[in-house]
Amino acid sequence: MASLTETLTNDTKKAAVIDDCCTLIDAEVADKGGISGLAIKAGYAAVKGIKPGFIKHAVEDLLPEFSKALDPLYQEAKTGGKPVAAYFTSNASRVAGALLAITDAKVSHSKSGLIKGTYEKLRGTAVKNVESAVPRLGALIARHAG
Repeated sequence: MASLTETLTNDTKKAAVIDDCCTLIDAEVADKGGISGLAIKAGYAAVKGIKPGFIKHAVEDLLPEFSKALDPLYQEAKTGGKPVAAYFTSNASRVAGALLAITDAKVSHSKSGLIKGTYEKLRGTAVKNVESAVPRLGALIARHAG
């Protein structure tokens, strides 16, 4: 069985996966409400406004590492005969932990004060926000990785 990284980053799928990830992020940000939702939307708009194309570039840059981090969960679902999307959703905290470990490391090395500052302000709610995105993420992976 191919790894999730091989599947999601191959030349025939990579562009579509990146586009779908960007659409997922836009939808997740749009769904946020309340005061924390306003902060997320403001931070997201600031990053997109100051660095057009930043989100797509970040997704493209992070896709290999994210897919490698999620591969163990993907393999567990496949070998266990469980639907990938449902398995990811039932393991949302593991998915969030795997993804946030990567973004934490990336941001710690970032030279951009805006990106560091925005990330640090939002990091406190990141686990909850990433976990809420897992059903969409699981569906995206299931669609592209089968």
